[in-house]
Amino acid sequence: MSKQNTEIHLSEQVRSLVLSSLENFKAENINVIDVRGQSPLTDAMVIACGRSTRHVKSMAENLIFTAKQAGFQPLGVEGEKQGDWVLVDLNDVVVHLMLPKVRAFYNLEKLWSVSEQHRASANS
Repeated sequence: MSKQNTEIHLSEQVRSLVLSSLENFKAENINVIDVRGQSPLTDAMVIACGRSTRHVKSMAENLIFTAKQAGFQPLGVEGEKQGDWVLVDLNDVVVHLMLPKVRAFYNLEKLWSVSEQHRASANS
């Protein structure tokens, strides 16, 4: 298997692990944004909501534990103490766990869709 195919396979493994972990912990409104070719930092962003700061923190803790058990060491974790927005950087996948009001305020999905539309029109 080539290095590129191996990287894609690992990226898919991480994405699958993230989605499984979030679904098991009852994450709400899970959205996966493929940013390959759009961001040099990661291949995908996963955005999901929790019902409370405790729920967001629990989802993050479980995700970190599950990733480590599978051999994927998080590069960084931000926002664990506050719990209204926790970012877990798993290199190939960056996970944003947020309260619904925080997600609505920052609207990351719109940011990335505007960015994608802008690139598409620039390439036309």
